[in-house]
Amino acid sequence: MFRIIPAIDLKNKKCVSLVQGIPDTERVSLDDPLGIAARWIAEGAGVLHLIDLDGAIEGRRLNSSIIEEIVKKSGVETQVGGGIRSKEDAAGLLALDVERVILGTAAINNPSLVAELAGEFGSERIMVALDSKNGRVTTHGWAKQSVFTPVELGRKFEELGAGSILFTDINTEGLLKGVNPAPTKELAEALNIPVIASGGITTLSDIETIKKTGAKGVVVGAALYVGNFTLREALEMEKK
Repeated sequence: MFRIIPAIDLKNKKCVSLVQGIPDTERVSLDDPLGIAARWIAEGAGVLHLIDLDGAIEGRRLNSSIIEEIVKKSGVETQVGGGIRSKEDAAGLLALDVERVILGTAAINNPSLVAELAGEFGSERIMVALDSKNGRVTTHGWAKQSVFTPVELGRKFEELGAGSILFTDINTEGLLKGVNPAPTKELAEALNIPVIASGGITTLSDIETIKKTGAKGVVVGAALYVGNFTLREALEMEKK
């Protein structure tokens, strides 16, 4: 089943939408993340995508208490990322009944962490984030570029036990100018584990485009927050 996953990106305890992940480019900044989570659940969300941007960018998980409260109250699946740098960070979130932790920089810097967590908690609970700019994976909140392609690292982490990949196309992220399906399609076709796509969703037709790549789901952020379409409308795309 293809899944539509609303994003709740947290910065300074607010729900924000950044342009290409660049600090201080908030297109949206909302004061009530708990209320927003409740809204998406009321509109039918079966999964919430929760990211601590302070953790991702600065390595300080300033929004942990908000994420913990959302997870406890949501009653739906949650996948959580941003600043998870150690086994202890991941284990703490998994103990809260987070369905999946999302490892980005930590996975690339320490691949064995993926194998260790997958072995202890199960592959399905470990998602690796591959954030790509100009065909190369970035780290540290998109601030540093590696030499690796998404396919190279995707295959590596699949072998190490990751249960899914979150693939973000930074070139389209937050711009509200549409998607480029090619890199998502390439990655989805190269792997046996699910790929969840992120970046550039602007219209309902963009969701359809990503669905055709073979991705198993899509994270939707800015387009929902600026009202390009409703979550209920997007969720209809799961059935088509």
